[in-house]
Parts: sequence; C-alpha cells; structure tokens
Amino acid sequence: MVGASLAAALRDTDLTVALVEGYAPDAAAQPSFDERTTAIGNGSRAVFEGLGVWPRMAAEGAAIRAIHVSDAGRFGFARLSAAEQGLDAFGHVLPNRAIGRALWSVLEGAPRLTPYMPARAVQVTVDSGAATLEVERTGKARERLQASLLVAADGAQSMLRSTLGLPSHVEDYGQVAVVANVAAESRHDGTAYERFTSVGPLALLPLADGSYTVVWALAPGAAERARALPDVQFLAELQRRFGWRVGRFVRAGARASYPLALTRSDATHGERVVLIGNAAQALHPVAGQGFNLGLRDAATLAEVLACAKARGEDVGSRAVIERFVAAREGDRRGVIRFTDGLVKLFRDERRGVGLLRDLGLLFFDLAPPAKRAMSRVSWGFAGRLPRLARGLGLANQDRPERHGD
Repeated sequence: MVGASLAAALRDTDLTVALVEGYAPDAAAQPSFDERTTAIGNGSRAVFEGLGVWPRMAAEGAAIRAIHVSDAGRFGFARLSAAEQGLDAFGHVLPNRAIGRALWSVLEGAPRLTPYMPARAVQVTVDSGAATLEVERTGKARERLQASLLVAADGAQSMLRSTLGLPSHVEDYGQVAVVANVAAESRHDGTAYERFTSVGPLALLPLADGSYTVVWALAPGAAERARALPDVQFLAELQRRFGWRVGRFVRAGARASYPLALTRSDATHGERVVLIGNAAQALHPVAGQGFNLGLRDAATLAEVLACAKARGEDVGSRAVIERFVAAREGDRRGVIRFTDGLVKLFRDERRGVGLLRDLGLLFFDLAPPAKRAMSRVSWGFAGRLPRLARGLGLANQDRPERHGD
C-alpha cells in the first residue's frame, strides 16, 4: 500500500514512474490489499484526501471516536475521547482491499505511470549513473528497467534491501498476531480498545458493519492453538481475556496470523536507492503506527522528488536522497521508540513495574495536556508535515520548504 501511495502521489508530477508489483491488485493472494484492516490516523486521512482517494474508501471505514486502554487484572486504565479533543475522530479503520481499490482507481490510466504486474524483480544493480532493475512477468521475456532512483517498498523481508546489502536489524518479540473479525451482541460505539493481558496485548478495533477486528499478540504456541480452536471456544477464550466491556462475543470470522518483530534498516538509503514503509521499518501493531509512518515516508519522498524535478536536479542524486532521509529521521526514530517502548513496558514483570505502569495510566487519564499530546500522535512525532498532509499539492513546486522547521 505504501508503494502504491507513492505512485499515486507522483502521478501528477513531471516524473516518469515504473511500478513493479508482485500481484494484480484484485488477486486473492495479494498480501497488501487483503482482508486485513488498517487503522489510519488523521494525518494519513489528510494524505489520502490530498491524493484524491479518500472519498473512494471512506464509506468502508469506521471512525475511532474513543480509545480505551487497560491493564488486565490490574487497576490501570486510560480513556481518550475525540470530542473532548475537538476532533471528529482519532482516525479510521479500513479494510486493506478498500485502500487498494481506491489507490488503483487513480493509478489506472495515469499518463506517466507504467505498471509491471504481476511481476517480480530478479536482479538489481546500481552505480553512480543509474539504478537498473530486471523484472519478469508471467509469459513474457525478462525486461530491463533503468531509472535515476529505485524506491524499495517491498516489505519487512525486502528482497531489494537484502540484494543491495543494506544492513537491517531484526528484534523478534517472540509473539504471533492472531487476527479475526468478531461480532458482539451490540454494535460498537466507535471505541477502540487496547487491553494488555498476561499472555499478550489484545486490540479490538471498530469496523464499518458494527463488528470488530481483533489483533491478539500471543506466544507462538498459544497463537497456533488459538487459530485451531472451534469458534465457540475461541470466543470464550477471547471473552475471558478481554472481559465484558462490549458485551458477549457471538460470532467469529476466519483467523489469520503473522509473526511480530521490530525490523529496522540500519541504512534507509544507498547509491540511488531509498527504502520506505516496512522495508525501512516494520513495527509491532500495538499502537497501530506502522502504515501511518510508511505513508508519511511516501508523502515526504514524493514532495522531495517533485521539488527536485521542478528545479532540474537529478532525483537520484546523493543530495536529494539525503534531503529525504533528514526529513524523515526524527519521525521515524520517535515512532519506533514509542512503539517498542510500549511493547516492552507492558511485558515487564519485574516487581513494582506493574504498579508504576498502572499509576502512569491513571495519571494520563487525569491529565488533559497528556491527552492532547497523545491525540496528535497520528500526525507524526517530529519534523514538518508533508505537503499532502496539509492539503497542498505537489505539482510544479520549485522551491523546497525546510523540513524539520
């Protein structure tokens, strides 16, 4: 979704773009535009509005109007209300397929965009003059693409990052996320729940049809058992761990799972190469920040490239790439630290830590300034917002704004 968002952002600029995608956007095996859901913050909604795609996906989203955080089996909890912060919502929960359809609807027919799909990269080389990518499409001869800049948006297990020798660090959290849609006796009221249980964090996010999506982080063996349970037993275990805040769970959909780790690329760029999205950083879903961070990568890169092109610069030059890297460093570092810190804080069972954690939650619940600060998290942690997030276009800009002001 991050790569397609970048392509959508560049479609009205003077740049010529090749988009290489491993699956057709409507393919059942498409790993980005699948049945999972994504929570997008207000900053991401603004980017999608700037891209002209928000009206094409909004009807399938559910607004997050309140957030409830609790420490299971303990006294700590915190509540956030969008209305109290002067907001209509903190964000929206959208099916990935809805995001995918909206993006592809504006990419189809874009005059300067050439899609290669389904296709896969089989070889990549870069030098001071160009990046060269060889791709294979089913039933066609291998094709050779050459560009000023190669953008890797190919996920946490990035083949391009590995092939180019860009180092990365993986910290395995020893957890697997079990994901399912569930229905309760009553429709939701727009509240998103984050409950930290003894077996792992459990998120319940509202969906457009009144039900919820569950993201439950468990130890690998427990996750395997949870996926194998009959629906009735799965719902009973979910009820036992989550409690009764939304009433009785009455129906569960198909369950999926994926391992959880923090993947950080030690270098988010190289000679004529930039990494964005999960290729640069893949986060634990505990705070729902991964895609939002990646989308800000795409929006900022589009802005930097459009400006460089308008000024006649080589868009793959070291100076242009370093301009992008500097613009993203503070936000990237802040979000990674915030997400990783949450995971480790609520897994810390040392004596006294639980008490301090719960006192912190209660203090937060009673502190309006802290709530105001948290309500701005979805806009980013540092630096100037991308133009797209501020309702500004990219075409024909020839004077760069100072990132970080």
